[in-house]
Amino acid sequence: MLISEKKAKALCEKALSFVKADDAQVTLETEDYSHLRFAANAFTTNGRREQASATVTVWIDKKRGSARSSDLEESSIQMAVAQAEELARLSPVDKEYLPTLPPQTYRPSSGYVDATVNLALPARAKAIDQIIRLCEKEGVIGAGFHHASGDAIASATKNGNFHYHRSTLASLSVTARTPDGTSSGYFLRNHFDIAKLDTERIGRAAIRKAIESKGSRQLEAGVYPVILEAQAASDLLRMGFDARSADEGRSPFSAPEGRTKLGQKVFDERINIYSDPWHEDLPASPVAQEGIPAKKIYFVRNGILENLDYSRYWAKEKGKEPTPGATNSIIESSTAPSTFEEMVQSMNRGLLISRFWYIRLVDPRTALFTGLTRDGVWMVENGKIQYPVRNFRFNQSLIELLAPGNIELIGRAERVSSSESQGHSAAMVPALRVKAFHFSSQSEAI
Repeated sequence: MLISEKKAKALCEKALSFVKADDAQVTLETEDYSHLRFAANAFTTNGRREQASATVTVWIDKKRGSARSSDLEESSIQMAVAQAEELARLSPVDKEYLPTLPPQTYRPSSGYVDATVNLALPARAKAIDQIIRLCEKEGVIGAGFHHASGDAIASATKNGNFHYHRSTLASLSVTARTPDGTSSGYFLRNHFDIAKLDTERIGRAAIRKAIESKGSRQLEAGVYPVILEAQAASDLLRMGFDARSADEGRSPFSAPEGRTKLGQKVFDERINIYSDPWHEDLPASPVAQEGIPAKKIYFVRNGILENLDYSRYWAKEKGKEPTPGATNSIIESSTAPSTFEEMVQSMNRGLLISRFWYIRLVDPRTALFTGLTRDGVWMVENGKIQYPVRNFRFNQSLIELLAPGNIELIGRAERVSSSESQGHSAAMVPALRVKAFHFSSQSEAI
């Protein structure tokens, strides 16, 4: 059961009463989580867990110590406080220490639905059984993972700040493969409201992709125009706007002589990237980094780098105001979005990419990533999807991908989760059509 705000506040106050250190922060986390896994067109595992933890961080003479308890009993929390203080006495001075925040005001956000955390297990089993039956009907082998969870997090400082937030999440990923293992389809979506997780759509999309991937042809690696479905775009677009990295020359937003690219056009003029905790489809915590109250903040507006993310410490070093940072990520077009059909019908020749996998950062200064396509690549010619294509490895800079002149069309932003997160994250991301995408080699992956 998730901890209530009243009980969380009382426990935080009790924990702080044990503290003898100069400064302290106590964070309580509770989770109620359930899952169902299926493979080879059959249920395999299901489970449920409830867990709680308390993390205590203290500073003594600016020396930091931290300890964690795996339960919320007062005696355990008291032991964690004592251990944190012991570790602080043994630690070097924390050169980046700043006093914990005094009382702050937080604007509540949504993102919690009782029905999600209290999901009826028979209803989930029925929904997954329908997908399994559809896989059998279409002659493919289905596997997938469905999970639902609720979280409640509370935090308090010795200087009088307190905040509490609850959230829920339900997710389903489905992979469908042909019996000979030569073609595969994948689809993943999540939502904070279980009623808005369309399990039938997810299952049908994965099955369709597997069937339409049969008989894939091998093409030479190289630079191709591409359409990135929203899933592929979400997998790849991992944008960070850390001010310290930019100031220290470790970021694509660094400029010569210790400057940054603030105020410069870094992306296509239609690109907006921002965080909004009160977004209807992607509500997030009203508490941002270090307990700073969250707010809507644009990092890129009309292609121009408008803000960087200043932590409290780095803001102090640079004589600036700290920023709350991102509590979610929204990428959208400032002009009317294009439909997927328009992207395909207006393409002369290029590739349609369904999903990326095994994505790794190669060069942080250019936001260069490498990885693999997976679960569906198709050749588009003369405005029609013509035939499936074998997979590729890619090496692609996100700065070049989103640069002025490379983006042709931008779709409507939709809630998508990065596939590598297994549905534990979400962002608002559009499908994209770009002129040039760099494929470095062929891949034997399915």
